[in-house]
Amino acid sequence: MTGGEARDALVIRRGHVLTMDRQLGDIPGGDVLVVGGRVVAVGPGLRAPGAPVLDARGMIVAPGLVDTHWHMWNTLLRSMSGGSRPGEGPGPGYFRACVGLGRAFGPDDMYQGTRLACAEAINSGITTVHDWCHNVRGQAHADASLRALAESGLRARFSYGYAAGHANDQPMDLAGLARLHRDWDSGGGLLSLGLAWRGPGGSNPAMRVPPAIYRPEIEAARALGVPVTVHACGPLSSAGQIAALAAAGLLGPDVQVVHANCATPAEIAQLAEAGATVSLSPFTEILIGYGLPQTAEFLAAGIPTGLSVDTTMLSGNADMFAIMKVTQGIVNARAHDEFALTARQALELATIEGARSLGMAGETGSLTPGKRADIILVETGSPNLGVFTDPAHMLVTAAQPANVDTVIVNGRVLKRGGALVTLDAAQISVEAQTALDGIRERATA
Repeated sequence: MTGGEARDALVIRRGHVLTMDRQLGDIPGGDVLVVGGRVVAVGPGLRAPGAPVLDARGMIVAPGLVDTHWHMWNTLLRSMSGGSRPGEGPGPGYFRACVGLGRAFGPDDMYQGTRLACAEAINSGITTVHDWCHNVRGQAHADASLRALAESGLRARFSYGYAAGHANDQPMDLAGLARLHRDWDSGGGLLSLGLAWRGPGGSNPAMRVPPAIYRPEIEAARALGVPVTVHACGPLSSAGQIAALAAAGLLGPDVQVVHANCATPAEIAQLAEAGATVSLSPFTEILIGYGLPQTAEFLAAGIPTGLSVDTTMLSGNADMFAIMKVTQGIVNARAHDEFALTARQALELATIEGARSLGMAGETGSLTPGKRADIILVETGSPNLGVFTDPAHMLVTAAQPANVDTVIVNGRVLKRGGALVTLDAAQISVEAQTALDGIRERATA
């Protein structure tokens, strides 16, 4: 079958189905029946008279990967956090580059950066994204990012934030958040709204926000019933932020904490007691010098924990397979134990556990009948795979975005035969480069 159009029904046949549902387990040679954008059945030899067929022989069929925190707008600034040239000293670093160039972004630049990120997400097998938008310079900027998300066909949480370089003693645009909430268009259920909250200041050492500013921000989100996400305890300079939020009574099941590399055992217990969730981005945390993620500690405390791209300014790309692999490696290295975190557990972090981190486990993250049909098919014939062993281990340690043959979101095929079918990747890249050229020119004027 061809891709792009929404279909009332389709059946995926004869793949090795990883449901990521512990009760359903794996189904070798299994089928997945999709009707009305939902998974209605999984199992061998499903009856589906008249339904278009996707032949998944030789493929791993799995839930779409879930990103839990991504500054999608600055995908336009890919690999620009260093910026040094031979013979020169180090570049400006992530925060200075992000603010310096972010101030030059217009609404169309937000659209171009977010659209480029969406194209990469689909290509990489990521079906749910969390757009942590911390460059909302006006309503038009937010609208432009949302337009890119809506056009992509991805499942997305858009967390409305502040502007890059926003003054620490000035409140964010809460009226804009209220307007967006009032006029919200869920895109047929694919889009949800959140607050990208500064909290005490997050990870940037230059951003320290007083309680008189940050408390009304979270209270405004809670009055609207909007989930909250906050950077906390990334570098050592931000130590104690989780304890401060707990002492102020601001943690809760509606709060997702990002990074938390330097969280103490007491703070981890406070997160668990509050029912908060966590998002980890091991590649960017290593590259920026935050130290190692505390994945095992969060899991031991029963905290829903997901993985994130964070920013391709640092990571370079949005490869969730590599993120899973490095997550497993760090846990095992810290524990001096090959089996401290299994490949299956790492895959859970990128699927069902990631969905729990976003409060979306009722919709996505596993191929459980009743959930939305967010599905990937990974071919196993390329040289980097080539032989079929343990499918979960293959996805975590061997697979790459290039192995993603098919991507389905909400029952709609967005990638098929290894190619995007709803977005023009070449055009997106050309327009993104044009936008970046304009940003650099304005930023240096």
